[in-house]
Amino acid sequence: MNAKMDATTDACDLRFGQVGIACVRVRRPDAAALCEELERRVRAAPQLFSRAAVVLDLSHLLNLPDDGTVDALLEAIRSAGMLPVGLAYGTSATEALAQRMGLPLIAKFRAAYEPADGGSIAPPAPGAAPAAEPKPAAAPIREPVLAPTTGGFTGAQHHDGAVRSGQQVYARDRDLIVTGTIANGAEVIADGSIHVYGGLKGRAMAGAQGDVKARIFVSDFRAELIAIAGHYRVFEQIPKDLEGQSVQCWLDGDKLLIAPLK
Repeated sequence: MNAKMDATTDACDLRFGQVGIACVRVRRPDAAALCEELERRVRAAPQLFSRAAVVLDLSHLLNLPDDGTVDALLEAIRSAGMLPVGLAYGTSATEALAQRMGLPLIAKFRAAYEPADGGSIAPPAPGAAPAAEPKPAAAPIREPVLAPTTGGFTGAQHHDGAVRSGQQVYARDRDLIVTGTIANGAEVIADGSIHVYGGLKGRAMAGAQGDVKARIFVSDFRAELIAIAGHYRVFEQIPKDLEGQSVQCWLDGDKLLIAPLK
């Protein structure tokens, strides 16, 4: 009977869903420099970047590197403690490269993380001055307008109760309202703004598809990470005097700002 069930039951289910993938955008094909830079990122935020799934983006290079160079870049990512899972979609040459490397092409992915100072994960271009170590940005002096703007999204998705460690809640094409605590290791994502009427201990990512007007509102702020339209700040970059406070987060150009709600 068990053998008959095994023969008639599908071996698996195959579904597409929202996944957390970061982007390593290479600005020069230097594997050693790439490994050093990514190792620094992993050390700064191991909960975010250690063993993170990443896509290798070669679209900002003047010429597509040869197979050996790309293989070295992929190995640099692995050596730094991240896991390359594919190449970012580009030209037909990129597609052929992906086939030779045995990697998928990923045309659209959620977490193309950029640091809040406007830099990128990859090292600077040749001849450029070395980038300074990022410093925690101070809370802004001016107060923002408190009304959220979300680029035309209508309605909101509600999540009542806690978001447990390892759980992800995603609001597609709308705002997300959470009435509970978001635990360490949990993740809330919205294409619009995020409102947390509780504690944020995990990660909150608003404007997931690039809406720079999205905002994050939190009643009890203790976040591992916040991000808006891909620009992020990790807990090491968040001023300590904001811990446990009611805050809002928004983008001012390429800077992700945090201020208390009053």
